[in-house]
Amino acid sequence: MDKESVAIKSRRVRDMFGAIAGRYDFLNHFLSANIDRRWRKICVREIERRNRVLNPKILDVGCGTADLSIAFSRLGAVVGCDFCYPMLRIGAGKIAKGTYPNKVLLIGADALDLPFADASFDIIVSAFVLRNLADIGAGFREARRVLRPGGLLGILDFGMPRTPVLAPFYRIYFQKILPWIGNIISGVEGPYGYLPDSVQAFPTVEKLKDLAEGAGYRNVDYKLLTGGIAILLVGKAK
Repeated sequence: MDKESVAIKSRRVRDMFGAIAGRYDFLNHFLSANIDRRWRKICVREIERRNRVLNPKILDVGCGTADLSIAFSRLGAVVGCDFCYPMLRIGAGKIAKGTYPNKVLLIGADALDLPFADASFDIIVSAFVLRNLADIGAGFREARRVLRPGGLLGILDFGMPRTPVLAPFYRIYFQKILPWIGNIISGVEGPYGYLPDSVQAFPTVEKLKDLAEGAGYRNVDYKLLTGGIAILLVGKAK
């Protein structure tokens, strides 16, 4: 994808998420029947299980309203970054009202052009962001650049279930019902129609594993969560 196309997609995604920022958390929990909270807990657990660094420095890429950043504060200090400022403002409000085990700092930054020196972090995580990137491979490479050798990467995102029983019913919900409900509650046309389109265009988890390995990660493993509705990819920087 050329630079102009990358810029156009980035602007489109930023504008979409900015438009629904005020209802984003509610809709995430409502449309997933609160299962998204469990997925974040699993992500924290799997990274914690692999972590060997005391008080690791953690980066949450595309942190949105900071739910994953807050969840990871139990392991160490977290920097959350996002290029959608309305989302960051909501996340900053949460942080200001709460008390967390370690510091959580939010800044504006693009996942494809992170404002950090090489090998700055021990852990990099991201939730429901990778499929929105104009260049997924570049996203893996930029995360690898700021991750120290041996550091951990955790990617949580949506997938499509593969089980014969769940898959057809989920497709109907995902393609028809979810966009309709999302549009009504958010009051914004478009973002919740974009969601199923972006997920169906997203590479399979096996392909994501290949992309991660090609970008400089080893011991890459993945889990299919809730029958494949979500995926968790975990790897270690070479």
